[in-house]
Amino acid sequence: MKITTRLFLLIIALLFKISLSNAQGKSFNKEYKEKVIKSLSQLVNDFYVFPEVAKLTEEHLKAQLLDGYFDQFENNETFAAALTKSVQAINKDKHMRIRSNQPFMAPKKSQERIVEEHLARMDRSRKSNAGFKTVKILEGNVGYIDLRGFAGLESGKAVADAYMKLMSRTDAIIIDLSKNGGGSPNMVQYLCSYFFNQKLLLNSLYWREGNRTQEFWTLDEVGGLNMHDTPLFIITSEKTFSAAEEFSYNMQTQKRATLVGQTTGGGANPGGTRRINNNLSVFIPTGKAINPITKTNWEGVGVIPEEVTSVEDTYNKALELAQQAAEVYRAQKNENYSQLFKDLNSKLDDYTAGKSDELILESLRACQEAKLFNEGDINSLGYEYLITYKKPKLAKSILRANTILYQNSANAFDSYGEALMANGNLKASLKQYQRAVDIAVANEDRNLELFQKNLESIKQKLKDE
Repeated sequence: MKITTRLFLLIIALLFKISLSNAQGKSFNKEYKEKVIKSLSQLVNDFYVFPEVAKLTEEHLKAQLLDGYFDQFENNETFAAALTKSVQAINKDKHMRIRSNQPFMAPKKSQERIVEEHLARMDRSRKSNAGFKTVKILEGNVGYIDLRGFAGLESGKAVADAYMKLMSRTDAIIIDLSKNGGGSPNMVQYLCSYFFNQKLLLNSLYWREGNRTQEFWTLDEVGGLNMHDTPLFIITSEKTFSAAEEFSYNMQTQKRATLVGQTTGGGANPGGTRRINNNLSVFIPTGKAINPITKTNWEGVGVIPEEVTSVEDTYNKALELAQQAAEVYRAQKNENYSQLFKDLNSKLDDYTAGKSDELILESLRACQEAKLFNEGDINSLGYEYLITYKKPKLAKSILRANTILYQNSANAFDSYGEALMANGNLKASLKQYQRAVDIAVANEDRNLELFQKNLESIKQKLKDE
């Protein structure tokens, strides 16, 4: 009985498949292909960034249609592949691809279809993790990120910041773009901005629509520590494409990174997908990249790495170079730290009330910018001079500097208030304690109750005078 049922179901499935095939065969005729090519040609002529090439592409497609070249293709999948090959034979643009649309189970425009598409997008987003596949710290304190795509900034920024935070204490960084097919130029701009400390034009995009040029400059702020001097290495391959090539080209032309691997895919013309009909869509490049240094881009030629390797040797070569650079970087950093310490100590040793405050501020600022000191370090230094060395005036100078370097820190102002109180300046101390409470309220600081207690204490001292 079970065998009979299975056989019956197999026969039904086979008949259904034959029925679908026959139905598609009847509709997939010369008239259908003529309409597709007419619609495709119109879209290319209307939107492709190079109008003259668009016209040549149309002429080539129509000539092939008349010659019967497309007669051999019997479904949308093979037809789409043939159309892609034909258009790229003329425009050489690897971005322009024709694809067969993947049908959904639910009917078009139904409520079920909308829900299905939304859930599919959510599922893809979760799995992609904004393109960040792997992060780890390798031997020699080398950070490694396997980045598979450049997600939109609105959805990817928080993920990018989290991963870049893990990189902030490394002595060299490898960003692996060997499997990265591209994505958002805004995310490219954002990640690039982590590695520069000056305003630079990274890339421009010329758009045919509106005859306009969009410039991408380094951003003034990112959501983590700037790593402008950390040695950077980028792994590339033939699969590195589009936005991943832009990131690589930006860093290469600015001499900010060393590229290791193989020449990239060679796609520099961004655009978007447009529907030809219900079955087929085409990605049409509507813009082109313009590098501010080379005045051109990597279209058709790819980005050529400084260290060309085989696929098998790329990772090991990148790691070797990164470890060597990390060692040099550490030595230079330690030498710089030693000099900054000497500089600061000389300012503290030669302290003169009313004369040395700005010198101490600038020395602490240099330590902060070099990532030698953070807010907590400066705060501890101030208390060391206040409590251990019994030098309240010098402590006041240090803790004052902390409020300037960290203007949104309630704790910095609270500590400065204590130093002023220790120096006998209760009215000035009150202002700082009040400032600490105001900041703590605005920031929903967990230590708000402590800051309020200190404020009430100084108020009571003033009353008792």
